[in-house]
Amino acid sequence: MNLCFATNNPHKINEIQAMLPPAFRLISLKDIGCDEDLREDGRTLEANALQKARYIHEKYHLICFADDTGLEVEALNGEPGVFSARYAGAHRSDSDNVDLLLSKMENETNRKGRFRTVIALAAGEEEFLFEGIVNGHIARERRGTNGFGYDPVFIPEGFEKTFAEMTMEEKGAISHRGRAVEKLAGFLAVYERALKRNDL
Repeated sequence: MNLCFATNNPHKINEIQAMLPPAFRLISLKDIGCDEDLREDGRTLEANALQKARYIHEKYHLICFADDTGLEVEALNGEPGVFSARYAGAHRSDSDNVDLLLSKMENETNRKGRFRTVIALAAGEEEFLFEGIVNGHIARERRGTNGFGYDPVFIPEGFEKTFAEMTMEEKGAISHRGRAVEKLAGFLAVYERALKRNDL
């Protein structure tokens, strides 16, 4: 069964395909001929993920899921949150976003934060949400060269290293996206069995 993932990122596609039941084959936006920039103007991660999944499902009549991720910092009342990718402005870079975060956190002693991923699945007339969270804290300076985004300043709970100091395998084993995908995969396994029994 084809399952559309609302992305054109091949690394995401390959990573998530490996975690799903074998009956489901991931296809990208490019695979279905969608070259649009999907809207992400919701006020929450849930709203953004649902917006993308719902649009593809309704327009292309495919089972589709989409994700959105944000860094939520306690001392900043949840910032940057849903604005994580554009924290420093519309023409920002990852480096600009990190600079702004570090400047806002310069005098903060409470450095708790968390990465949160929400996956929205649109299937038939139903929609489902799956969440993955990694708690941690914000470093006082960049450390490491791996990863992307806020990885150089995020230290996951129970570790001394930032995400950017970890290997891809180390980060993948505890990542927020991976935890959300695990929940999605468990749901799809049940969904597949129900289809075989003609329950759906």
